[in-house]
Amino acid sequence: VQLQASGGGLVQAGGSLRLSCEASGRTFSSYAMGWFRQAPGKEREFVAVISWSGGTTYYADSVKGRFAISRDNAKNTVYLQLNSLKPEDTAVYYCAAGVYSLEPLNYNYWGQGTQVTVSS
Repeated sequence: VQLQASGGGLVQAGGSLRLSCEASGRTFSSYAMGWFRQAPGKEREFVAVISWSGGTTYYADSVKGRFAISRDNAKNTVYLQLNSLKPEDTAVYYCAAGVYSLEPLNYNYWGQGTQVTVSS
């Protein structure tokens, strides 16, 4: 599975962005999909995960109520809607395919990352 993330950019605090991650290959629907982020000088951290069917999701406390993960298996795409953005959300955002988990080690495939920058 190859993953291509897009949709990042520069936005003011309080604004919104929609990240997309398109997968190649016919096995996309068999994987849980996660979003992680990494800010400069910090470790990669979990943001959100969605089950293979889309029926189950889980969010980091820091983004709960502001971000929403979804997927369209017909389009081999997972989305992350980012609302009410804060400067501390600034990071490179990565999508990943694997088992339903909060741990990066449980994901086998990673996208290249897309930069999100939130100005105050």
